Amino acid sequence: MERFLREPFFEILAPALWQVPAVFNSPHSGSYMPPEFLAAAVLSVRELRQSEDCYVDELFSGCLDHGAPLLRALVSRAYLDFNREPYELDGRMFAESLPGFMNPGSPRVAAGFGTVPRCVGDGQEIYRSKLPLADALARIENAYRPYHRTLNALMNEARERAGLVLLLDCHSMPCQSVNGRSVADVVLGDRFGSSCNPDLISAVETYFVEKGLHVVRNRPYAGAFITATYGAPQQNHHALQIELNRALYMKERTLEKTADFGELKNLLTGFSGHLSLILREFSVHEGVGLAAE
Repeated sequence: MERFLREPFFEILAPALWQVPAVFNSPHSGSYMPPEFLAAAVLSVRELRQSEDCYVDELFSGCLDHGAPLLRALVSRAYLDFNREPYELDGRMFAESLPGFMNPGSPRVAAGFGTVPRCVGDGQEIYRSKLPLADALARIENAYRPYHRTLNALMNEARERAGLVLLLDCHSMPCQSVNGRSVADVVLGDRFGSSCNPDLISAVETYFVEKGLHVVRNRPYAGAFITATYGAPQQNHHALQIELNRALYMKERTLEKTADFGELKNLLTGFSGHLSLILREFSVHEGVGLAAE
């Protein structure tokens, strides 16, 4: 396994041999918080970690054993959200007015969860005072844009090698939905059919169902910016968001792993291995030539 680090924002974990035309991505599992960010925040580190997809990168890291790379965030989602448009910024956060090319009116910004978030998971505001706009622009230029250049390059390399590529955008979800009802074990998001071929999502769904998990599609999570941006099935760029219920592997209140963590990691490593068969069968059906391994 090779590591390609852009400290301290993100890194690529690369397999010894890239054998599967897939890219695993974990944009919300980072926990690093720069000192200047912590100094500007009114919340504790524990409170700031509420939005984090805790351990998701570790859960999916078995993909390396089966020949697929993993791109993972190292920096906290509270500092910068890679799964947003580059300029989804909230004008209420900044000392200066936002330029006209920015998108302050998205539902995500309104909720406090833009590219530079105003809030953490339970709606608590992060900052004690307004930020200089230059601060947000520096985060975008120094971390956000390099992250997406890297993800785009990985996708294109896999597509050039094999004729197709599948992006697995990996996330976790709260143990309960907003209205208090229990949610599924796994939610698969393909933007209601627009980001991934239906045969691929069906094959992924079948794997998890056969392992005894309750799987639903697109509700309440259909996929956000990454899934929408990198999913172009007509070009054989497929993108699928995977949300795991945190109750399967951790205690949300304390961020501790439970005894079931290892079992879930093994299941997901098995999924990574099965993915080679899924993509090979799909390529044959679609007449896409996979490169020799």
